[in-house]
Amino acid sequence: MAFAATEQSSREDRKMSDSVARAMWERFEPVHQLVYFTAEVREAMDALGLRGYWMGYFAQRAAPLGPAPASVVSSCFYVFHPDRVARALPDAWALASPQQVIEARERAVDAAMTGLFGAEVIASAELAEAADLAWEAARAADTAGRVLGAANQALPRPPQPHVRLWQALTTLREHRGDGHVAVLVGRRLGPVEALVLKSATGETDAEFQRHIRQWDAGQWRLAQAELRGRGWIDGEGRLTDAGAAAHDAMEADTDDAAAVPWRTLGADGTTRLAHLLEPLARRVLDSGIVPAGNPVGLTRTTWGTTG
Repeated sequence: MAFAATEQSSREDRKMSDSVARAMWERFEPVHQLVYFTAEVREAMDALGLRGYWMGYFAQRAAPLGPAPASVVSSCFYVFHPDRVARALPDAWALASPQQVIEARERAVDAAMTGLFGAEVIASAELAEAADLAWEAARAADTAGRVLGAANQALPRPPQPHVRLWQALTTLREHRGDGHVAVLVGRRLGPVEALVLKSATGETDAEFQRHIRQWDAGQWRLAQAELRGRGWIDGEGRLTDAGAAAHDAMEADTDDAAAVPWRTLGADGTTRLAHLLEPLARRVLDSGIVPAGNPVGLTRTTWGTTG
């Protein structure tokens, strides 16, 4: 009986940790997303000579890895067709070094956050507090087997609090993403199957996903056939009960794998950071900078306020 009680308590603790990890992702992901959708970042990448949106995207996100080849970046990013990555890398490294890209990224994030949130918020004690809490959580992230998380965690601490906040949230984001990829691999869910399943949930648009990740219609149909064979989608591409259960289980595993930073930061620190991030995340979502149908499924109604 004592063992059963301990096992029940362990399950309840895991559910609580999962819920916290999910709530924190919903609050830090919008702030991280500034780097993909603001004019300041695009202009900074253009100024380095990087050609077009996708070369800038792959270079600035992969830069913490060093001058990684396309094959390594395709593996880490998981859901992009390798040809899409290969058109950007390694050519980008002949135009700008990873260190130059990281420095340009930080300058662009500085400008983007100042423009969106305003100088008063950027200079506030609350933002500095959020930066320090987020940095503490990011330093606690367990990065064994998590390449993008580890690469971002190894970057120097930015002196400006708002840039430090963004980098900490980016480390936490990539740490979570690495864990999610591990869950997908463990479930034998390939890149295209993962995109088809996410689209079937209604979280994002299927054609948009297929286009930006650059998978052709034939590859998409094969992935749909695979998921129909598992009983996860029906003949119309809609999610079945079995598919919903599988999706929920994978999301729960992702949340569980992302829980260590928040357990380390502690309940008080995590709750405080959540409250400090909420107005920032809401400002991003309300601004329209992150487009509807975005790949990660962020919307203006993604989350409510914490209790």
